[in-house]
Amino acid sequence: MLVDIVPVGSVPAEVKRAASAALRSVYDCDVSINDSQSVPNGAYDSDRNQYSAETFIQLAERVGRGEKNIAITPHDLFYRRRNYVFGLAYLDGSGSVVSTYRLQTSSDGGFSNQSAADIFEDRVRKEIVHEIGHTYGLEHCDNNRCVMNFSPTVREVDIKEENLCGSCQRLIG
Repeated sequence: MLVDIVPVGSVPAEVKRAASAALRSVYDCDVSINDSQSVPNGAYDSDRNQYSAETFIQLAERVGRGEKNIAITPHDLFYRRRNYVFGLAYLDGSGSVVSTYRLQTSSDGGFSNQSAADIFEDRVRKEIVHEIGHTYGLEHCDNNRCVMNFSPTVREVDIKEENLCGSCQRLIG
């Protein structure tokens, strides 16, 4: 299985490295990094001052070279009526997206002595693994330690682990 990471906008090398390492570690897949892409036409919603997550998924599906393709962007994303999303993927689809925009929030729930850079990298790794999990057909998991747990805030992202729980692991074989 090849997962192609599609950077959209200015994505730092350390973010690409963290995403790639997390995918290899959890899914034991091959990972490639695509050329950086510009923001898709029509993605920006001036009323919201945000970008539509779906347009980034479509871009990843269009230019990605893998069986699974994930866009990574520093831009703030929304989906339908949600105020924002850290990422979005369609169940069993080939495309997905993660935004690093809100993962850089300093709030870590006050229970970490890691540096801000390490906290940010952990969040990126978890969200990348989470969104690719959806493309493998995994839904949200009730186990708050599982990477597939729904995380509406960075506090929940910080609580969960980077790995799939046993139940989710068994679902993808």
